[in-house]
Amino acid sequence: MAPSTATRARPRPVARRARRSKGRHRRLKQRNPLLSLLIEMSTVTVLALVITVVLRLFVAEAFYVPSESMYDTLTTNDRILAEKISYMHRDVDRGDIIVFKDPANWLNEAQTEPGPFRRVGEFVGILPRSGEGHLVKRVIGIGGDKVICCDRSGRITVNSIPLDEREYLLKDAKPSELPFSVVVPPGHLWVMGDNRAESADSRAHMGGPGGGFVPVENVVGRACCVIWPSDRMTMLRPPETFKKPGLKK
Repeated sequence: MAPSTATRARPRPVARRARRSKGRHRRLKQRNPLLSLLIEMSTVTVLALVITVVLRLFVAEAFYVPSESMYDTLTTNDRILAEKISYMHRDVDRGDIIVFKDPANWLNEAQTEPGPFRRVGEFVGILPRSGEGHLVKRVIGIGGDKVICCDRSGRITVNSIPLDEREYLLKDAKPSELPFSVVVPPGHLWVMGDNRAESADSRAHMGGPGGGFVPVENVVGRACCVIWPSDRMTMLRPPETFKKPGLKK
């Protein structure tokens, strides 16, 4: 018996639908590659910027060294990395080299505003901070310390313990030409540059607002290493003299 007309006609609409469906898939495939590429590039770029900003805010930040006040531990235009993780689980300590915000107009100079591209680059962390409004010094005393210059041997003492600063001072350089005796208030720091003769540090601002002390809250991070130029790349560690048992609280 011959098949009925209805039976023969059933497959045809299905085949036509399948062909139409394949045509739609081909048109979608022609549009998707470029769109997918743009979405992927945008996503990667945004994620990279977010990660970079988070790293700059909470992990580490690069800075230019603006002067010779830390010579020769640091010199002008060294690029240093100020890491912030250490101070999440410990306090600022003696011997640390810190980057901090100008506490009381220590710089005493007009600050030039960087251009928009420079500001964006510094904000996201792809360019080092120029150092404007920031200083870099070594912590000599922390809250509660009595810092005196100098004892009979010409050394700075912290809580009556003399410091042997030959590890980081220039050869034959005096710890300080200016005598002083201070007690560091709680929550503050007494800082000095390694190039004592050329450093306008805490000593130079004893008579100004804040008495030369730096609020701990102004500390941006601990300078942990020199990252550029390549011939000066090195880690920055606290000198041995600050590890004396008598200095530790």
